[in-house]
Amino acid sequence: MKNSRRQFMVLSAAGACTLALNGKVQAQAMVSETDPQAAALGYKVNATTVDKAKYAKYAAGQECDNCALFQGKAGDATGGCSLFGTQKVAGKGWCSAYAKKA
Repeated sequence: MKNSRRQFMVLSAAGACTLALNGKVQAQAMVSETDPQAAALGYKVNATTVDKAKYAKYAAGQECDNCALFQGKAGDATGGCSLFGTQKVAGKGWCSAYAKKA
């Protein structure tokens, strides 16, 4: 089968787009509360639903977006967290590893 240069360029561009979109989708995946690591840390998407009896360290106002581990800006709806790799956490979430941003 003889391929032309034009076919090669079109297929190469399509392949590059597929790889780029795949990486973007994976990087934007959200952490689930049922994820084993998230469950071990008591991660909640909404900080107001934290079981205060189980996590006595929790205090009102502690949220992922004002945590030192949050890789986004204060007020962002989602952002990265150094604990969860490429997965994103909710800005209004909370986990037991919370450390107030300086």
